[in-house]
Amino acid sequence: MGIQLYLVQHGEAVPESEDPNRPLTARGRDDISRLAAFLAEANVRPASIIHSGKLRAADSASLLVSAVGGTVTVREKGLLPGDSPVPLSEDVADWRADTLVVGHQPFLGRLASRLLLGKEQPTIVEFTPATMACLARRPATGAWYLAWVLPPELLRR
Repeated sequence: MGIQLYLVQHGEAVPESEDPNRPLTARGRDDISRLAAFLAEANVRPASIIHSGKLRAADSASLLVSAVGGTVTVREKGLLPGDSPVPLSEDVADWRADTLVVGHQPFLGRLASRLLLGKEQPTIVEFTPATMACLARRPATGAWYLAWVLPPELLRR
């Protein structure tokens, strides 16, 4: 099997009017913690985690790091909501290890569509807070396909 790219929208954040830094809400922390538990149980072990640097994405990434364990590297990269997905989609072509990306909408949706379709529209994956999509790359062709999508509602009990 080729590499896997895990795309995660940060957990639910407080409104900007309440706190301009937009930390995670209690529900946002809970949803990401449930996702982290799922990843641990499913033995998902990306080599690195990349996040946008915004508080809500950094906090989500921190919660996920504890689940994937090992020697995962964490770094910040320009993945802001309005950023173009082109640079990252070009970088991904050279990656040789599973990676988890924690970001925002509409960036994640445009990135997924670009990798899957070669263009940013239409939207293929509907991201909501704490949604994870797994894209996998075929080793023989380098083509990406959508392996699965996990919305937070499926992990709430």
